[in-house]
Amino acid sequence: QVQLIESGGGPVQAGASLNVSCAVYRLPFAPLAMAWFRQTPGKERDLVARINRSGNLKNYADSVKGRFTISRDNAKNTVYLQMNSLKPEDTAVYLCAAQLIGRGVRALKPGEYDYWGQGTQVTVSS
Repeated sequence: QVQLIESGGGPVQAGASLNVSCAVYRLPFAPLAMAWFRQTPGKERDLVARINRSGNLKNYADSVKGRFTISRDNAKNTVYLQMNSLKPEDTAVYLCAAQLIGRGVRALKPGEYDYWGQGTQVTVSS
């Protein structure tokens, strides 16, 4: 069974940086898109960043563009999210997602991803 395991979250002060990672297990091939979503209590799960299989196409939420960088290492089956200049508004559970099945559309919504990690908490204090 495919598993995604995130790590690297934690409490930080505003302006700090974090690098969260997500390792994919029991998958002998690179997923299509991989992505980071974030979710706060009572709110929808929103896309933070997406990266395609080759790593040459990236998408970011406007709120994180210029501050966050998504990358992936297919040899390690791992996706990363480098988060710089963190703001209190970035506080959320960050969830890793992997798309294994193509659906004829660029995967930007939670329902378009096939496997999920349990999330890693990022808390940014002012």
